[in-house]
This record gives sequence, C-alpha cells and structure tokens, in this order.
Amino acid sequence: MLKKIFFITHANVVVDPNKPVPDWGLSKKGKERHELFNSNTETKNITAVYSSYEQKAIDGGLILSNHLGIELKKIESLKENDRSSTGFLFEEEFQTTVNNFFANPNESIRGWEKAIDAQNRIVSAIKYIISNDKSSGDIAVVAHGGVGTLLFCFLASKKISRQYDQPQNGGGHFFTFYKDNFKIIHDWQDIALVS
Repeated sequence: MLKKIFFITHANVVVDPNKPVPDWGLSKKGKERHELFNSNTETKNITAVYSSYEQKAIDGGLILSNHLGIELKKIESLKENDRSSTGFLFEEEFQTTVNNFFANPNESIRGWEKAIDAQNRIVSAIKYIISNDKSSGDIAVVAHGGVGTLLFCFLASKKISRQYDQPQNGGGHFFTFYKDNFKIIHDWQDIALVS
C-alpha cells in the first residue's frame, strides 16, 4: 500500500498586531477544528507528525501528535513565506500583497521572500522529511497556507498561482499526496469535515 503525506495548514489564529506573526497561536475555533480532524478516519495510519517552528503550526501539530501518541518533530524550513519586512498588515493591504506575491513569483514584493524561493524551500523540506523519516506509515506535515499553495503548484506541475490556494475561511485545510511518486490524491479539504 502506498504511503501518503498529509499537508495540513494551521486553522484560525488569534490575531495580535503587537506580536510577531510567527508567535501567533491558534484561536479556540482553530483548536476545535484541529480536534475534529483527529476523528477523520484517514488519520489512523499516520505514524509521524512534523510542523514548522511557528506557534500556530506547533499548536495544530501537537493536537494531532498527542491524539496519535507520537512525538511532534519541528523543522525550521516548513515555515511560512518570510514576511518580516512588513510585519503585520491589515486585511485589505495583506490580501493585495499576497496577490502580488503569487502573481510575481520571481520578485520580492515589499521585501518579502520571493515565491519561487519559498517554493524551493518547502519542496526541499518535504523531500528531506521523506528521505529521513523512519516511521512505517503515513506522514502529517502541519504548516502554512502560502507555502502549502506553492507546494501544491509544484506537485500539480502548475505555474505558481493563487488560484490553487486553500479556501479563504481562516486556514485549516489539507491535501494528500503519495510519498513515493508525489501524485496528488485529493485537492484541499476542510480539516473539520470528518469522513
């Protein structure tokens, strides 16, 4: 049976303009949505869980790894695209900047990490996990929407585009692909929709 990779984006966060974005944690709603994902029958074969070092991804990763009784492993290169040059942006300005980020992947938008560089980083991180993971089953990666979209584009052999982004309802979606051949099994699905 082919092993699968679950790429999961963190769900809803507590937005705090006074904290660096990587330090934001999951909101009550975000935690509840991740807990619902634990009931998904697809998770039963997961034997390894990885996350970035960002708090919201750690929160989501711990909810899953604690449920499965396994250790959460953190990898720096699973982080979201680097947006530290602008820090917190209000929603309208943020969405405009994100649109430009995806539309111009070879350019640094307002000092942000280039989309092409972030894509290369997340693809390398996934390949590193696959090469080094010693567990026997499926692998879950809890990370972020921006790099998740870039990974999806790579796996689907599509040009970088925001049209492949997860649905815009606070994060908390996943897609799966086969570990051995990188073939996508299914598109973005809501983690809270239990199957």
